[in-house]
Amino acid sequence: MDAESKYLAWQRELINDPRSTTELINLALMAADEDDLWHSIDVLRYRGTREVLDAGQNLCRSVCPQERELGARILANLGVPERAFLRECLNTLLGMLRADDDPRSLSATLSALAHTEDDRIVPAAVRFKSHADADVRYGVVQAVTGSDDSCAIAALIELTRDADAEVRDWATFGIGQQSSLDTPEIRAALWDRVADEDNDTRDEALIGLAERGDRRVIGPLLMELRSPEVSSLAVEAAERIADPSLHPALVELESWWDEDPYQLRSALERCLPV
Repeated sequence: MDAESKYLAWQRELINDPRSTTELINLALMAADEDDLWHSIDVLRYRGTREVLDAGQNLCRSVCPQERELGARILANLGVPERAFLRECLNTLLGMLRADDDPRSLSATLSALAHTEDDRIVPAAVRFKSHADADVRYGVVQAVTGSDDSCAIAALIELTRDADAEVRDWATFGIGQQSSLDTPEIRAALWDRVADEDNDTRDEALIGLAERGDRRVIGPLLMELRSPEVSSLAVEAAERIADPSLHPALVELESWWDEDPYQLRSALERCLPV
């Protein structure tokens, strides 16, 4: 069975699930592993009915953080393939940010807001950019990534310096690849991360600078391309900056690097000396 057939079979399984909304919510709350949890959530999201909306909103108003977390996850993407009750979901999630102080449900709510677009999201989310919990700060990154609002970009730039590697990684991705802006502040933030101790963060900085044609990236990128742990992002950065000085290092990679031969070939062609 090919990938498309598997997806269609999975979709039919979700749509035809006979269990009630209450049963699915109870199963999600008692799930022993992430797969069982997300299967129940996916069924509810695909169902996307008024009954599921009401149940999700009730969970969001619960005194139990686990129930509020589940409610946020359900409302995050209610209605598949087309969103259902978007306004109601958005208002509930924004209301949770005003009233909640539990890191677990806060992070779920912020992440849920990443699936919606509204002018109120950025100012509501950036209030939590200095929260003590790394999962909450990661939720902020998710909520504001994709927005070119000045407050969103400023928050992401600040979070590229976060103590948590995952937060730094995704904030760097947010300004480097998910924003088309090219400002001195963004370039400076990306440049600050080219020597980051976290490999993923470092690679995101390289590709963000390469995307903006910043030739300072050549030196650090050469070091990455000659590393035994070279990533596909580093090769993609070489492809984007398209500098002939990178060609010898890419040729060397051909002898052993097989993570993405098509991307390597494209990078070699783009960096071919004239």
